[in-house]
Amino acid sequence: MAIKQLRTLFASQYQPGQPARVRPGAALAEPGGDYEALHKQMKRLFNSKPGKKYGRFAEDIGESPFSSWLKDYLEDKQSFASLTDRLFGQWQELLNAAQEEFEGHLMVVHEALADADVVYLFILENDSAMRFDGDQALDATDVLSLSRLNLAVRIELDDWQANNGENYLTLVHARGTGEGGDLFIKLCGFTNQVDVEKETLTFLDAVEAFAKSSEPEKAGEVRTRAYEFCKEQHALGEPVAIEALSGYLDENQPERFKDFASQNAELPESGVLHPDHRKVKKLVRIAGSGGGMSVSFSSDLVNQAVYYDRDKDALTITRLPKALREQLQRYLEAREE
Repeated sequence: MAIKQLRTLFASQYQPGQPARVRPGAALAEPGGDYEALHKQMKRLFNSKPGKKYGRFAEDIGESPFSSWLKDYLEDKQSFASLTDRLFGQWQELLNAAQEEFEGHLMVVHEALADADVVYLFILENDSAMRFDGDQALDATDVLSLSRLNLAVRIELDDWQANNGENYLTLVHARGTGEGGDLFIKLCGFTNQVDVEKETLTFLDAVEAFAKSSEPEKAGEVRTRAYEFCKEQHALGEPVAIEALSGYLDENQPERFKDFASQNAELPESGVLHPDHRKVKKLVRIAGSGGGMSVSFSSDLVNQAVYYDRDKDALTITRLPKALREQLQRYLEAREE
């Protein structure tokens, strides 16, 4: 990982209707270790964040001009400092009109990877911390939060410039970000192109159908490997490429799942899906809750340690976990006393 350019801006809007206050930092070329560590942590939070959205730049550059400014920067028509000056100016204008309070650091990073370049926009938040000052008096201070990331976007520059697909933007837009979140989306010029829920169902249906078409003793392995692949892609912050998944599911016949899925599911032309990894867990776990009960177990245990009687709508569990068995024994002993 190598940061080519980085710049930050602190912006606050404490009195809606009044101009927002901003403090820009210097544009830093190859800023070095501490910034690399901060960026690495933000990327880790970005990749692990559930519910990301995928899309592209809006076509109305008059409303959201960031894409045109970024294009000029990449074509060496303006410097990174000029690009961020414009971006910071627009962010201030958006916050000037905000009706809710806002505070945060906007960090723009141009990163060179081994096989591609990406640009990130992060909104960094603060945590409150306590310290003793030089006179040993207790003092409250703000520090950057290294555990929260609620607003961010990643631009896959190579895909965007090569017109390779429709989904070169990945957005983190957490619930509860309010008006600030909406303004950030406007700043980025993000428009949604992917129905994640639909693609999750497509993924689940394709894998489940493929598992059922496989030999009975290998069906569980298919589901497990599909979930593992999806989980690994999520950790990397990447979508699921059907061709790569196909090779992972069957190394001896790497095209088998791809051919099956193309005939039995409505796959996007790109051959890439963006499933929600939380829901994909249904491939390997069966879970449910309600009426004061919560049950969860590996799907491999069905008809081995967990038995379901459809006629009686009854679940029988054998080989209870040690901790659960001990809790039940203590509870029953206490009741008897």
